[in-house]
Amino acid sequence: MSTVPLLTVRGVCKRFGAVQALSDVDLDVHQGEVVGLVGSNGAGKSTLVKVISGVTVPDSGTVTWRGRAADPRRPVDAQRLGIATVHQNLALCDNLDTVDNLYLNRELRRFGMIDEVGMEKRARALLESLSVRIPSLRVPVASLSGAQRQGVAIVRSLIGKPALVVLDEPTAALGPRQADQVLDLIRRLRDDGTGVIFVSHEMDEVRAVADRVAVLRVGHNTGSFDTRYTTQEQIESAVTGNQRMAVTLQQSLLPHGLPEQNALDVGYRYQPAQAGVGGDWFDVIPLSGARVALVVGDVVGHGLHAAATMGRLRTAVHNFSMLDLPPDDVLAHLDDLVARIDKDEAAPGGGATIAGATCLYAIYDPVSRRCEMARAGHLPPALVLPDGTVDFLDLPAGPPLGLGGLPFEAVERELPEGSGLVLYTDGLVEDRTRDIDAGLGLLRDALTGLGRTPNQTCDAVFRALVPAVPRDDIALLVARTRALPGDHVASWDVPGDPAAVSTVRNEANAQLAAWGLEDLEFTTELVLSELVTNAIRHAAGPIRVRLLLDRTLICEVADASSTAPHLRYAATTDEGGRGLFLVAQLGERWGTRYSPEGKIIWVEQALP
Repeated sequence: MSTVPLLTVRGVCKRFGAVQALSDVDLDVHQGEVVGLVGSNGAGKSTLVKVISGVTVPDSGTVTWRGRAADPRRPVDAQRLGIATVHQNLALCDNLDTVDNLYLNRELRRFGMIDEVGMEKRARALLESLSVRIPSLRVPVASLSGAQRQGVAIVRSLIGKPALVVLDEPTAALGPRQADQVLDLIRRLRDDGTGVIFVSHEMDEVRAVADRVAVLRVGHNTGSFDTRYTTQEQIESAVTGNQRMAVTLQQSLLPHGLPEQNALDVGYRYQPAQAGVGGDWFDVIPLSGARVALVVGDVVGHGLHAAATMGRLRTAVHNFSMLDLPPDDVLAHLDDLVARIDKDEAAPGGGATIAGATCLYAIYDPVSRRCEMARAGHLPPALVLPDGTVDFLDLPAGPPLGLGGLPFEAVERELPEGSGLVLYTDGLVEDRTRDIDAGLGLLRDALTGLGRTPNQTCDAVFRALVPAVPRDDIALLVARTRALPGDHVASWDVPGDPAAVSTVRNEANAQLAAWGLEDLEFTTELVLSELVTNAIRHAAGPIRVRLLLDRTLICEVADASSTAPHLRYAATTDEGGRGLFLVAQLGERWGTRYSPEGKIIWVEQALP
């Protein structure tokens, strides 16, 4: 197939009175390619055919033929370019035979006389070359079947040896057997190197012969689909408008900006597939202790179901993240959720099951500069070191979500400050024209270098890898690590003696004074007094207090117990139970997270 299209239509608009028939419509057709043009009644198919064939002059837009500007304002202009059109009303003369219809107004002459023998000989050869079987060329075409009449009309359009044939509803009035004959004829035209635009309402017929399908809806392009990699559901969604609903749904479910946090400098890009919106998503989720979670996931498929499933999984990830679970536990819970969704959808009356889903979940701690990561069937992240070199991290792959039976494994790695962590979906590196190793190599080359911001890195990656017409969704997340300065962290070991509480208060007040946060001394005293006292009374093992100065003041008390406190209303006769309630009122947020050594109770206070 030639790289230069036979026909290129760009930005064509046409209005008839108050009706906007076409709005910025694009179309490409290559040599030896069949392009199906589909859409419901009133979509603009006939108007576009008339523009291409020179019957209608567009209000704006361009028509290019073989890479050069063209302006077909009359049918004869299109015919001179090499465009032949067979309209739905075949315009055959029923009282004339096949030969006379083929050569009407372009008779062959020999010595000034009409060459009847020559015309019949050439007509028979042309019909036989396309396997159009006519019992007798000298009977009126009114006696022929619908498929034979359609064949005669198509062959008549080929008399001038056009490079492009436009067929407007050629099977509309035919039965299944006769329609199959016309479809065979279209295949032979393609095999001979002729470009074909096939206009039809019959989706099965279009998918049977078309290499690509262009969809119009209310005068607008709603998709261009490669039939080898597209389901009929995706095309029908574009015809009915469900694709636009899916785009709207997914846009409402994807992040509308980045949350405020200091641990990472983040850039991101999202590109939906030409075949329709899919189930790729990403997230940046602030966690306790100034940590940040990075998430990238992919739901197989396109359309409303993929977008809705993506929303369910993204919401679940947020909920699991709020529990401060490690990455492998988050993926295990997500795996259970997908399996449960599939079980519910497989029940009688249920919907479509999840065809497949992958996810990569990472947590970065700016205090320790360590990143803990786990993945479920997802591609590994890339790490861009401060010196500009690139490495793909070797993480245990884990099974895709929903399969169950196998555990997920997390890996922890220390990242130098200024490192770049790159998370992406498979649409970025996988393509039908190259294998995944080649895509990963291109990604490595695009990431290699110094002095770029995350957003500039995203732009460089998209320029290097994203095709003009992506066949799959693409999500890209680039995060440059920052470290929390050492003088913004203070910690103390606390002996298991109630008298140590006053010492902790004094040391905390001194640290707050050094940070210029004297206004928070009173509330911090109350918070630490309650949390440290509870740890001494009810917990076991070593106790440690840590203060972090980030976007908020973070107070943490760690102990070796795995029992978490619960907020409750104390009765008037209770001697205790009010301290944690007081802590919750003084802080913006509070919670508990577990560690291999026990638990950490944390409280965040807004800075003055």
